[in-house]
Amino acid sequence: MKIVSYNVGSLNASIKKGFKNYLEAENPDIICIQETKLNAPSHDISKKVYPYQYWTFSTVKKGYSGCAVFSKIKPISVEYGIGCPKFDDEGRNLVLEFEKYYLIATYVPNAGNKLVRLDFKQEYNATIEKFFKKLEEKKPIIWAGDLNVSHQKIDLAKPDSNLRSAGFTIEERTDFSRILSSNPPRIDTFRHFHPKEVAYSYFSYRFNCHAKNIGWRLDYFVVSEKLLPHIKDSLIRSKCYGASDHVPICLIIKKDWN
Repeated sequence: MKIVSYNVGSLNASIKKGFKNYLEAENPDIICIQETKLNAPSHDISKKVYPYQYWTFSTVKKGYSGCAVFSKIKPISVEYGIGCPKFDDEGRNLVLEFEKYYLIATYVPNAGNKLVRLDFKQEYNATIEKFFKKLEEKKPIIWAGDLNVSHQKIDLAKPDSNLRSAGFTIEERTDFSRILSSNPPRIDTFRHFHPKEVAYSYFSYRFNCHAKNIGWRLDYFVVSEKLLPHIKDSLIRSKCYGASDHVPICLIIKKDWN
């Protein structure tokens, strides 16, 4: 079984740049996309292939944020947020319940230029952490999406010059460490399987950053520790660049479990 997460940076634009070619080639069982920038569902993704399609939209600003999940597997239930209008009104969260886990598809707020939304992001982090704890009382979780943080120095190309840049502040990294260090812990799956690998999921379109491998790892699959024995691998599709300024990431789940 394969789950993909992909910040498409505008679904309409990404489709014109090859998103559907990637989707057909990868052929995941479930794909979570972020930053759709849509105000209503798109009909561009085949319902024959992905019969279960779920969308959230920003109601506070048109053409902003937004998430979607396309699945071949029917979920037990779907929630269109995490129960906090302040964040749900920006269309940042989808929660799908499956038999053995919850899938939380997320577009975490960016702290913004000059960190103008850092407080907002930290409040979001605290809110979703509490939400995870409630879910984990019932089932383990898979948290997928653009989490807008590079956790460690290995996770971005130029850490020393970005210590007060959005995505690498000590506040954001500390929040992420706290979310991971729950009891029992939650696991950053890519770093678990690839502890020393230098790989990024976001590359600015400026300055030919992808060709120079100047990027940030902002996209993650985080799982409850209980799920780890069922995870085969966690991958960053670094070569699949062009349909967005992000690249897709994949979570590979062992065949004997879904």
